Amino acid sequence: QVQLVESGGGLVQAGGSLRLSCAASGRAFSSYAMGWFRMAPGKEREFVAAINWSGGSTYYADSVKGRFTISRDSAKNTVYLQMNSLKPEDTAVYYCAVDETGSTWFAVRPPARRYEYDYWGQGTQVTVSS
Repeated sequence: QVQLVESGGGLVQAGGSLRLSCAASGRAFSSYAMGWFRMAPGKEREFVAAINWSGGSTYYADSVKGRFTISRDSAKNTVYLQMNSLKPEDTAVYYCAVDETGSTWFAVRPPARRYEYDYWGQGTQVTVSS
C-alpha cells in the first residue's frame, strides 16, 4: 500500500507561483512513476506532469509546459510541482498519483492517463485570481 499526502495549495494572483508537495510512504519506489493531475469545477481530471522516479525523466501536458516543473527528492520520498506564471485557468484541485510500474516504459510512453495510476492523494486546492 502507498499513502500520498499533498500540500502547498492556496490562493495566488495571476502571474504568481506556488509549489506543491506530495509526500509518499509505503512500498519501495524504484519502479514507480509519479504524476500530477488536476480537476477544475465541471471538468474531468486531466494530466499535468509525470516523473520517472528512478531516472528523473519528466513529461508535461502542453498546457503547462514551460511554466510548471515536476521534480522529486528521493531521500524524502517527495515529489514537487513548481508552478510559475499561474493563470486563472490553472484553478483546480491538484492530485498526485503513483504508477507502480511507470518507470519501466517511461521513455517510450510516459503515463499520462488516469487508469495508469494505482494510488492517489486526497488533493490540494489551487485558486488563481485574475
